Amino acid sequence: MNSRKNVFVTSGFVLSVSFIAAAVAAWLVSCHYRNASFDLVNAVCCEVIEQEPGTQKIIAAALKEYTEGNPDGFLEDHVLSSLGYRASDFPDIPCRQIAFFAAVGWLVGLSLFFFTFLYRNRVENRRIRDLAAYLEQVNSGKAWILSAFGEDDFSRLEDEIYKTVTFLYQTKEQAVRAKNDFAENLSNIAHQIKTPITAISLAVQRMEQSFDYAAPERRESRMALIQVEKQLARLTYLEEALLVLSRLDAGALALQKEETDVFTLLVLAADNLQELCRNSDTSIEIPEQGEMLIWADMEWTMEAIMNLMKNCIEHNKGGTVHCSCARNPLYTEILIWDNGEGFAREDMPHIFERFYRGKNASEGGIGIGLALAKEIIERQNGTIRAKNKPGGGAFFEIRFYSVTEL
Repeated sequence: MNSRKNVFVTSGFVLSVSFIAAAVAAWLVSCHYRNASFDLVNAVCCEVIEQEPGTQKIIAAALKEYTEGNPDGFLEDHVLSSLGYRASDFPDIPCRQIAFFAAVGWLVGLSLFFFTFLYRNRVENRRIRDLAAYLEQVNSGKAWILSAFGEDDFSRLEDEIYKTVTFLYQTKEQAVRAKNDFAENLSNIAHQIKTPITAISLAVQRMEQSFDYAAPERRESRMALIQVEKQLARLTYLEEALLVLSRLDAGALALQKEETDVFTLLVLAADNLQELCRNSDTSIEIPEQGEMLIWADMEWTMEAIMNLMKNCIEHNKGGTVHCSCARNPLYTEILIWDNGEGFAREDMPHIFERFYRGKNASEGGIGIGLALAKEIIERQNGTIRAKNKPGGGAFFEIRFYSVTEL
C-alpha cells in the first residue's frame, strides 16, 4: 500500500512540474506573439504617417481607443475585411513552433525533476548506507560516535538510533556485570558448601569405623547413618553442579570441541549409569546405526546425555530407555525416550529451568540436571526439546547443527 502511494505521489509531482514547465513555455510564446503583433502595427503606422503626415493624430487616437477596450465600438466595422484582407493574410506563429516550445518546456521540467529526484535518491541511499554500516558496527561491538551529517529527515532518526544504541550498551554492561556477579556468588556458595561437606563426610567415616553393626539396638542408628550418607551425596552433587553452572555463566568453561562419534557417546554415557540401572531394574537400548560424527566436547556432552538418561531411568523403573540417532545435511539428531509417565502438563514450560522440580520429580533430585544439559548442548551449536510421547513417556530431542570448519 505504501509503495502504491509513493508511486502515486511521485507521478503527481512529475505531472505538476511538467505542466508548470509547459505553462511557462506557453507564456513565453504568447509574449513572443505580442511582440510580433506590436512590430506589425508599428510598421503599418509608420508607413501611413510617412505617406500622410497629417494622420498621426488620427492614428494616435485610434490606438488609444483600441487599447482602452473600444468603448465606442470603433472596431465593429471590419475595415480590413472590406478591403479584402483576412486574418490568415497576416503573419502568425506556426502551430509547430508553439508545439515545439511546449515540448521543450515539458522536457526541461521533466529533466529538472529527474535529476533532482536522482540526486535526492542518491543522498538518501548514502545516508541509509551510513546508518546500516553504523548498525553493523554496533552488532560487532565496534561502533563509533554517531554524529549528524545535516538537518534533514534522517537527523531525527540518527538521534534516536544513537540514543537507543547508547541505552543498549549501558544495559548490556549492566547485564554482563550482574551475570558475572551472580556467577561469582554462585561459585563462592559452592566453595562454602564444600567445607562443611568435607567435615561431615570425615565425621561419617569415623562413625562407620567405630560403629558396632552386630548390636541389634543399633538398627535405627544404622538407618540414620545411611540417610546422612545419602544427603551427603546430594550435597556433593549440588556443590559440583553449582561450580559447573558458575563457570558456564562466567564463560569460563572451556569446551574442547572435536569430532565425536554419537554411538560411542551414548554407550559411554550408558556405562556410567549401570549401577543406577541395576538398582531400578532399568535397561538402556542403543542400536548400532553406523558412524555419525558431531563437533562437540566429549566429556561435557556425555555429562549432558547422562542427565537426560538419568531422568528417563528415574521415571521408568523396570522399563527400558530407548536411544536413536539420525543425520541429514543440516544437523545430527539424537533421540532419547522412555515409556514411563512422562511430564505433567503444568511442568512443560519449566522443564529446563534451574532448580525447578516437577510434579513427578524423583526423591532426592535438586532440579539442576536438565538445566545443565541444556546449557552444555546449546553452547555447542545445538538445541534440545522435551515433550511427551503420544503413547506416554518422556521424549528428548537433541540436534547438533552442522558447522563449516574455517
